[in-house]
Amino acid sequence: MSGFIGEFFGTLILIVLGTGSCASVNLKKTYGTGSDWTFISLAWGLAVTMGVYVAGNLGSDGHLNPAVTIGFAAFGFFPWDQVLPYLLGQFLGAFVGAALVIIQFRPHFQATSAKNGNSVGIFATRPAIANPVFNFLSETIATWAFIFILLNLGDFTQGMKPFIVGTLIAVIGMGLGTTTGFAINPARDWGPRLAYTILPVPNRGSAEWSYAWVPMCGPLVGGLLAAGLQVLLK
Repeated sequence: MSGFIGEFFGTLILIVLGTGSCASVNLKKTYGTGSDWTFISLAWGLAVTMGVYVAGNLGSDGHLNPAVTIGFAAFGFFPWDQVLPYLLGQFLGAFVGAALVIIQFRPHFQATSAKNGNSVGIFATRPAIANPVFNFLSETIATWAFIFILLNLGDFTQGMKPFIVGTLIAVIGMGLGTTTGFAINPARDWGPRLAYTILPVPNRGSAEWSYAWVPMCGPLVGGLLAAGLQVLLK
């Protein structure tokens, strides 16, 4: 149960801070309107740091990401009997985190039309250039780099390591994330995308579910490749 609780609240914190930064940048009449990609990358990095601290303190391994959980389990780095509670915590936490952002920014959603920034991109990822093959490869490569480095950090919930994980997220965002918005995490994309779809968001645009297979499948493949490579190198 502690695994579920830790992953739920850790992912909730990740999403409420991460998507909150995207709402600040994209919605009208916030003090952050129009901030740049560096702002978003750093904010997501710090959001991951805080989420990992919360998750670790509440008894989970701080995965916050199905690509981490499944990749680790597939190659013996994590027990299979803990996978389902972790996944449930991650997806539910991501949904609830997005719901809190919808509440927090409601007046700004009302002030922003779908044509002027009120898009699913606040909550989920979108490609800079729509090319399904290369969008998939972008997510796969970025997630492979993330999880391969993560595997070589050891227990990343302890001491300053959550901060290191946050800097890793930030540099991936700035180095590899500009092509697809660096989901590198199916729960981070699908939970908020679902919230944007079914909750009463004023003036919302399309949820763009036709693209959603990319941030689901690309990270899962990248996680499996990273964990598999780690086993080969050991």
